Amino acid sequence: MKIESMDKEKTGMQEETIMKKLNIALVGLGFGESFLPIYLDHPNVGTVGIFDADPKALRAAADKYVRAVPYGSLEEILRDKSIDAVHLVTPIPAHAEQSIAVLDSGRHCACTVPMATSLEDLRRIVDAVRRSGRKYMMMETTLYTYQFFYIRKMIREGVLGRIQFMRGSHYQDMVNWPSYWQGLPPMWYGTHAIAPMVALSGSRICRVNCFGSGTMDEALTRQYHNPFPVESALFEFENGLKGEATRTLFETARAYQEGLFVYGSKASFEWGFTDHADPYITVANPAEAGVRGATVEIKEVPMPNFYHSLPEPIQKYTIKSDSFDPQNPQLSLEKGGGAGHHGSHPHLVHEFVMSIAEDRKPWIDEILGSNITAAGICAHESAMRGGEAVIVPEF
Repeated sequence: MKIESMDKEKTGMQEETIMKKLNIALVGLGFGESFLPIYLDHPNVGTVGIFDADPKALRAAADKYVRAVPYGSLEEILRDKSIDAVHLVTPIPAHAEQSIAVLDSGRHCACTVPMATSLEDLRRIVDAVRRSGRKYMMMETTLYTYQFFYIRKMIREGVLGRIQFMRGSHYQDMVNWPSYWQGLPPMWYGTHAIAPMVALSGSRICRVNCFGSGTMDEALTRQYHNPFPVESALFEFENGLKGEATRTLFETARAYQEGLFVYGSKASFEWGFTDHADPYITVANPAEAGVRGATVEIKEVPMPNFYHSLPEPIQKYTIKSDSFDPQNPQLSLEKGGGAGHHGSHPHLVHEFVMSIAEDRKPWIDEILGSNITAAGICAHESAMRGGEAVIVPEF
């Protein structure tokens, strides 16, 4: 199965004049609140409903965003026939059941990562998409970052040459996060490290070998029976490429990073040490006669903002709010600092909304989302079996 590449060439301004307005509900207002103003400003969105299990969070969001419509529960949202789609930004253990409930209610569904934590639940979501005829999108931030857009451009323009190998990384410590995070198998939430490799490979992951490493407090092992704070996997793609990803979640002293490394025959792209550091671009120069190996040129490259495909009202959300100057919007967008996982949030919202309005599959649909998520689930299974190879099923 070939993984199709996302390619949006039309401008948002062209689209907004012809598409109907959709009514969206946003469920989960912790991290999810960062998406609320984007939906409110999207030219193809009508009303925006909101719900959070914490009444204080719900009231605070309703007071801050007076155009948002508060609901008392997800069930109340699904009973409202005016709602076209639901975006779930809820705890990981709830993703599968809530996604299926949204789809079975006849609504389109977007869900934060990971899609689910078992292969069976992935199959159930895929079945629900088929059964309902609705759209499903996994809201994977790393597939809409400045860095992803930049390296995809390098590949398309032939600068990178042939991809020889890829790496992904996600280093994060979840101490004091909500209880469901405690002891979570690292690769169950490996999508940020895995997704860019799948998308850039043009293929799907078909096999994985993974090793767990390190030790952690015994209390962290009880919830999921996972003994590993770190998991590192080698993935095989259906087209023959290989990639490696490392994921840390607990008791590992490392600066936060959601990194992407792509090594090509002509040039390579390597993430900086920290999450917001400029990446390194290495270019191989033609080898001189009689000289062993090629000389290389290495430079740090600031990332441009790929905002042009977005409708004008939501372009500002690709940068930090205090970087945007409404008197000089173009200059702000070209030079402003990154926001929302490297500018990805408005791209995610726009793709979900337009896939519904245009009646097409979203790019990160249930098939692509399942392969990315299943690769991590199978990686943890491999780690628990001492690194044995595990076949990643096709959905």
